[in-house]
Amino acid sequence: MLDNVRIVLVNTSDCRNMGSAARAMKTMGLKNLVLVDPKEMPNGQAQALAAGATDVLANAKVVATMKEAIEDCGLVVGTSARSRTLPWPMLDPRGCGKQMSQEGKEYPVALVFGRESSGLTNDELQLCHYHVAIPANPEYSSLNLAMAVQTLSYEIRMNFLEAEQAQFDKQEVESDSSDSELQEGESKYQLVEETERFYDHFESALQKTGFIQPKHPGIIMTKVRRLFNRARPDGKELKMLRGILASIDKSVKNKD
Repeated sequence: MLDNVRIVLVNTSDCRNMGSAARAMKTMGLKNLVLVDPKEMPNGQAQALAAGATDVLANAKVVATMKEAIEDCGLVVGTSARSRTLPWPMLDPRGCGKQMSQEGKEYPVALVFGRESSGLTNDELQLCHYHVAIPANPEYSSLNLAMAVQTLSYEIRMNFLEAEQAQFDKQEVESDSSDSELQEGESKYQLVEETERFYDHFESALQKTGFIQPKHPGIIMTKVRRLFNRARPDGKELKMLRGILASIDKSVKNKD
């Protein structure tokens, strides 16, 4: 499961933070680091702070946008310490660790950290299914990037270890039990790439019906994203919704 967990650092300005983040990851058994449009590439200073985790740093993937970093992920959690005009589904660190360890059994999952000074933008946060905030001391909530990576990586590892122990205990009691029985009936979620296609289709359909004016789109799609990220439709439900949108497209075309 830990191999499916991806730590994504967006637009990091100080390469030393990349090295410290890599070290924090490796201590918790994580190795997949993605750098999105870094201000500077990892250098000797970053390697020095990575200490024994230079392999994590050396194997880091570098991409231009956050979308590229998460397009094959089934779950994306963005870190945010700021209150937003439109509240998003929130997790605390413990809940984040549980959600990622559960879904990480099925597909890649991403934990996204923003810029040291300003965090993630609203557009970037809207690409996430959940937001997570570390409940630090309100009188002194100064957490640097590596500290945040360490804290949330720890919660992921603790849930992973608890799940391993629970599985071991179950096998001891019921030697004939199987993982497939435990997973029977679980919903499969679509990857980010598929859900983005759905949102594009949804927006296109609303424009065709006149519900959204291209020159004045407002925040309709932001609210739509919030609604469906909260509902998290599974693969079958998303296909049904795409079918509904296709019928709307056909109806509007016939009227024209």
